[in-house]
Amino acid sequence: MADNRPTFPEGFVWGTATASFQIEGGADTRGSSIWNRFCREPGRVLHGDTGDVACDHYHRVEEDLDLMADLGLRAYRFSISWPRVLPGGRGQVDEAGLDFYRRLADGLRQRDILPVATLYH
Repeated sequence: MADNRPTFPEGFVWGTATASFQIEGGADTRGSSIWNRFCREPGRVLHGDTGDVACDHYHRVEEDLDLMADLGLRAYRFSISWPRVLPGGRGQVDEAGLDFYRRLADGLRQRDILPVATLYH
């Protein structure tokens, strides 16, 4: 019987990915996004759920990084929440927002996980 499993080139990196709005939460630490506004329109989202808390990755980042390491991830693709970096949509950058992504990337590298940032998702 022929082996029809796909093959991947040497150096191919397996990992996982998330979208900031779906996991970060921390609504009290970021501005409003198109997704925040969409979720608050009646009838748009089942049960009126929002991303205000989500998985609370913003507050649980160290725990989440340890879980990623325990899973043996080699790469992690995350998206940038621009309302966290630029809460007003333009102008003043929120250093605490940038610091969150610095801590995330540094924590990934400390655990030998390749950080892969997506600018918009």
